[in-house]
Amino acid sequence: MSKNNSCPAFKTSIGGQALMEGIMMKGPKKTALAVRKPDGEIHTEINENKIYPWQKWIFVRGLFNFIDSLVTGYKYLMKSAEISMGDDVLEESESKFDKWIDEKFGETGTKIIMGLASLLGVFLAIILFMVIPTGIASIINNFVHIGGWRTWIEGGLKVAILVGYMFAVSKMPEISRLFKYHGAEHKTIACYEAGEELTVENIRTKRRFHPRCGTSFILIVLLISILVGAILPSTSTIVRMALKILTLPLVVAVSYEIIKLCGRYDNAVTRAVSAPGLWLQHITTSEPDDSMIECAIAAMTLVIPEKKEDGEW
Repeated sequence: MSKNNSCPAFKTSIGGQALMEGIMMKGPKKTALAVRKPDGEIHTEINENKIYPWQKWIFVRGLFNFIDSLVTGYKYLMKSAEISMGDDVLEESESKFDKWIDEKFGETGTKIIMGLASLLGVFLAIILFMVIPTGIASIINNFVHIGGWRTWIEGGLKVAILVGYMFAVSKMPEISRLFKYHGAEHKTIACYEAGEELTVENIRTKRRFHPRCGTSFILIVLLISILVGAILPSTSTIVRMALKILTLPLVVAVSYEIIKLCGRYDNAVTRAVSAPGLWLQHITTSEPDDSMIECAIAAMTLVIPEKKEDGEW
């Protein structure tokens, strides 16, 4: 097996997110972003992480980390958009509503908008992956009795919606670039885990797929929700939808623990569990160019702990 495809001896807890013309990296103590400005320079920012006791509580940390990732991710995504567009373009694109929010509520209003946007994202996800598949399966059942096949029809629709959505958005120019930065993030983390110097040349040789990716997490959430759906009653569509929403926190919590195990251990079981998510990353990541890798290096170097063991997964 080649060096690039072998299992790294060290696995870091550092993770990241692709941004607009940049990357966010979150380490054990600090979070940093690196964004390419219109003039070609890389803008960097670094913030101290807030540490909470529940981050170590098994089956509790998953749900809260998921919510925190949504809010934090949206915050950094909006920040990267501001930096990458530049002040002149930003002022031209700023709507009257944005200006009204800034004037009336200031920073508090911005936080409220971010929170509402995150909630809207969760609501849309529930509609797409719970309400629509359950509704379609119920309609089919009205014409053809599907019995125990209902769960698997719903599950197939969920996966089809996810893959179809990912594939469709990947064709958009802006999202295509975002997915290239996603690849740069993964390759940079892989280079660090391999114990090699973070250079463009070293990073370019690494694989762009990683078992701890958010893409893999989303897919595991869907697969676990399919298994949970298999034991839910199917007599009432409304009851079935309600139970799926009520069990969602449990599904997220269990999925988080599974993704942690897959990121920590390398064996036949974890490789089998990780395989579908790694396959989906063929859509959600692309090979980056050197300028994107430079952004990833800039963000990564700011969050690497002084003692390597402090950042062990």
